[in-house]
Amino acid sequence: MLNATTPHHASPSIRQLIRSLSTAQKSNLGAPGYSRWINRPAGRVLAAIACRLGMTPNQVTTCSAIVSFAGIALIAAVPTSPVLGVIVALLLMLAYALDSADGQLARLRGGGSPNGEWLDHVVDCTKSSAIHLAVLICWFRFFHLEHPSLMLVPIVFCLQSAVWFFTIILTEHLRTIHTAADSKSQANPREHAPYLRSIIMLPADYGVLCISFFLLGTVTGFVTLYSTLMVCNVAFLIVALRKWYKSLSAP
Repeated sequence: MLNATTPHHASPSIRQLIRSLSTAQKSNLGAPGYSRWINRPAGRVLAAIACRLGMTPNQVTTCSAIVSFAGIALIAAVPTSPVLGVIVALLLMLAYALDSADGQLARLRGGGSPNGEWLDHVVDCTKSSAIHLAVLICWFRFFHLEHPSLMLVPIVFCLQSAVWFFTIILTEHLRTIHTAADSKSQANPREHAPYLRSIIMLPADYGVLCISFFLLGTVTGFVTLYSTLMVCNVAFLIVALRKWYKSLSAP
């Protein structure tokens, strides 16, 4: 792997950094399609650019948070329109790519830090709930829904997102504690990841949620797509909870 601390006159090019990063990727096992085929490659480019600019992973995480919460604030504060939908979707997609870039930059620099991982998780946890609360406010202020019961959709989505995120972190933590050889529980980055699984998991990909905001200016279209994503994510959560619980119950 290239050394990101090389003096400026000998600094690797962005293309060399991208090539180096391509050999240090996380496993694609279980990764939904958008993250696997779009977000991680985009994050790789952003990580290479950030490295050339001399940025730290925490600075990239901070940039991701600023861009993400700017998009989320627009959802709740500005009357919906097709133009707003495009702006929000692009901001959220950029923030998501930056969220991938911080970890890749950390690996490029030789490894992450506990405070960097902490910051990344706090930002992810906050935005994963805040985005659905912003949708709830948006629907209440601007959509004038015919059926008030639809307001339950972003509430349920927010609950699902919080449980999903917390359970993933908790499961990984408990596996680390109770597994004698933690390396055995880590996926091999070079192991083949089935394409079909990545496609099936697309509705659970945060990137697909970001894309859905392109329809923010169309009430019926956005409500339909967002509600469909909520149902799919709740179904995935139910299946995953059973799987994670059984995996921790095994001797």
